Amino acid sequence: MNRVFAGRLAGMVVLGPDGESIGRVRDIVVTIRPRGMASRTIGLVVQVAAQNRQIFVPMLRVASIDPREITLVSGSVNLRPYQSRAGELRVMSELVGSKIHIDDPEHEDLHGRPVDIADVEIEKSRTRDWIISRVAVSKERNRFGRRPPLSVVEWNHVHGLSVSGAGPADATAEILAEFDDMRPADIAQILHDLPSTIRNNVASELEDARLADILQELPEDEQMGVLETFDIERAADVLEEMDPDDAADLLGEMPDDKADVLLELMDPEESEPVRRLMSFSPETVGGLMTSEPIILTPQATVAEALAHARNPDLSTSLSSMVYVVRPPKATPTGKYLGTVHIQKLLREAPSTLVSSILDPDLPPLFADDTHETAARYFATYNLVCGPVLDEDNHLLGAVAVDDLLDHLLPEGWREQEIRPEAGSSGHQAGTLGRAAGAHGAPGRSSRAQKAGSVIVKKAGERRRDRQQGSTPQGPSAGNSHSN
Repeated sequence: MNRVFAGRLAGMVVLGPDGESIGRVRDIVVTIRPRGMASRTIGLVVQVAAQNRQIFVPMLRVASIDPREITLVSGSVNLRPYQSRAGELRVMSELVGSKIHIDDPEHEDLHGRPVDIADVEIEKSRTRDWIISRVAVSKERNRFGRRPPLSVVEWNHVHGLSVSGAGPADATAEILAEFDDMRPADIAQILHDLPSTIRNNVASELEDARLADILQELPEDEQMGVLETFDIERAADVLEEMDPDDAADLLGEMPDDKADVLLELMDPEESEPVRRLMSFSPETVGGLMTSEPIILTPQATVAEALAHARNPDLSTSLSSMVYVVRPPKATPTGKYLGTVHIQKLLREAPSTLVSSILDPDLPPLFADDTHETAARYFATYNLVCGPVLDEDNHLLGAVAVDDLLDHLLPEGWREQEIRPEAGSSGHQAGTLGRAAGAHGAPGRSSRAQKAGSVIVKKAGERRRDRQQGSTPQGPSAGNSHSN
């Protein structure tokens, strides 16, 4: 289902990808933004099975919502008890029952009087975000003590919501809205050049998973600068959402005592692969690899393999290759059997076993191989990722070409234009150069500053428009909060 009311989710069972029970939904966590901006559903509060504990599961971990169950993309969840943060609201325990006003022309009978929120509908957008789309509302009881039937109203016709801590301050919310359809690399570029106060406010309001994706596009020193503005537990939460190899790189740049504290605060299932990666030299393949590629057993089918490859949380390079091993599948795995490229999977019947179409002759990489060895490997076999084994033929992980390039390019390459020496020639400068004019493309930093200035300017203009009454008053954003 791509659209569902929160009340229907309450009590629904949450399953891992293999059907194992994680727990049951107890509430839905949302952030409310000013009118005209998408108010997001950021996660679920889940009562863990057989434990008196409620945890937070980000919506990005949700693979599907079916009439009777919710399935996650991974069975690995953070078991730290859920704690509400500034700017977050729980639908069932905080939003339901709140007073609002309606200006929907199709419900004129609701105009001019407060109504109660009875339920909140969430919908999956084209960007994979779950947003608040409609609300079910009820009028006051009549003189006989009965409530009239519920009315369902579009969220953009709701105003006057007054809940303490309902969302970020207007300026921050405006900037966040501009980021909605942008790639993490582009957001990182702009975030770097925003004034420090605004940058920290924006970073504090980003969801952990979204912030982790953005941080991975920044140099380690800038990643640390952002994390230092958070309390230690929030920093650990963000590290958990990062890819293990990126988290290991970042922790490796920190003082040992601080890195140890953060590793201790992280969920053991998340910290274990990070600790393992940190044991390898950063100058080797082991220091570049990720411990979470697509790993299957011989009994898996092509259909299952393609389902894993469609996981939007995987990079394009990692989703291009499937690794088949004897149990256990967790790295270091059982005996490594071989690989299957996604092109091969696409040419086979869905019911075909992956073990019958392996490429057993593709040589592996080893954890102590150099970066140059990995580069020659990718060039020789025309691959964008490859298996990394230990001496006993156990799969340790996979190394992707994008991670290799990140280390082979000169230090500070993220601060430069793609074509740093492009002149006035349209052929040299390409699209970026033509956009820059006859004097060549500006540096990456200057483009980011310009984009950041435009965003802040637009935010200020829209805020002034609302204050002057040119746009209707949206749901109250509450006071400014930082996590």
